[in-house]
Amino acid sequence: MSTTDHKLTSIEICAGAGGQAVGLHQAGFRHLALVEIDKHAVETLRHNIENQRDWAWEKEHCLVAEGDVKKFRPLEQVRVPFGTNGEEDDLQGEAELLKPRQLDLLAGGVPCPPFSSAGKQLGREDERDLFPKMLDLVDELQPRAVMIENVRGLLEPERKFRYYRNHIKNRLRKSGYVICGWRVLEAQNFGVPQLRPRAILVAIREDSYRGFSWPEPYSKIVTVAEKLSDSMAQRLGGKDSPRYQEWLKKASLGTVAPTLVGGSKKHGGADLGPTRAKKAWAALGVDAMGVANDEDKMVDPDRDLGNLERGPKLTVAQAAIIQGFPEEWEFKGGGKTARYRQVGNAFPPPVAAAVGESIREALLRTGPLHEDPSPEFEPEDDPSLVAPELPL
Repeated sequence: MSTTDHKLTSIEICAGAGGQAVGLHQAGFRHLALVEIDKHAVETLRHNIENQRDWAWEKEHCLVAEGDVKKFRPLEQVRVPFGTNGEEDDLQGEAELLKPRQLDLLAGGVPCPPFSSAGKQLGREDERDLFPKMLDLVDELQPRAVMIENVRGLLEPERKFRYYRNHIKNRLRKSGYVICGWRVLEAQNFGVPQLRPRAILVAIREDSYRGFSWPEPYSKIVTVAEKLSDSMAQRLGGKDSPRYQEWLKKASLGTVAPTLVGGSKKHGGADLGPTRAKKAWAALGVDAMGVANDEDKMVDPDRDLGNLERGPKLTVAQAAIIQGFPEEWEFKGGGKTARYRQVGNAFPPPVAAAVGESIREALLRTGPLHEDPSPEFEPEDDPSLVAPELPL
């Protein structure tokens, strides 16, 4: 089998509604397991894996595990339908339990509240912090590569959470991994019409490290007007209608949207963010005071299309377009608020795809191994260091 046909395997924790999974799938990874605690997001994952044609392999072989990732036991739960080298499919044979060093990529968008300005910023003291579990899984599975996604607040500015950042990198080094970098990638640089910076850590096992190159930004930024043009025309009476033309006129004055937010399950319904974000959406011709009903449930256009002066509200499907999901990816579970939160909490698929392609290229490189460019252990300061407010 040639390297271009080589199918790499992945396991993802904290999978949500599939943003990272979609991107890694587009980059050529086959998912052995997706782990998620939210029942609505799990319903979305299972629905799409069951019904999307190009997810047929996952339909047969991917474990969608609903529950607390702290209880996930991959070496007891995950099976692989091919030999230990992962090169030849054996779809007729009996699958065997996953073994250490057999997995290509362990990925996860671990919860951000411990490091986000929206939370109390307890960091390592926050019970929702799943970095320890992620690192335990690295030791257990010994995958060839690791990809961890979080909010940019974990990296900026220099002193805030430095202790914990260094602790994570040191733990990975002790486990035999080369730290390829921890970078903030802007979603708008990868075809996503949204301000959504994410901190990405990539590490590769020493015996697989032949270098790594971060993805290059696209040459052109995709705008909200471009991305929503067709769906807005459909909702507003066609591209010749006055209402569509009014929306397009406003939207064309801007470029990308503010960061979509998922919000808390404990508070209110769905909207598109705090006051500053709502003003930015209004400048793009969108009423950000809520989320519209799905098109098939719209019975009163004047109500469902939003305030005439502020513009139409987004549907869940349109929010997903802004997040970079393919239009065929369907969100299930609960009402529109639950589905919108799945979108708002997602990792944009195009960013995951770009990083996934870089990881894939690195794992399929041939030739001699490279030396770790920065093998030194990082200084770990006082763990009681309290960080001030951090940006999302």
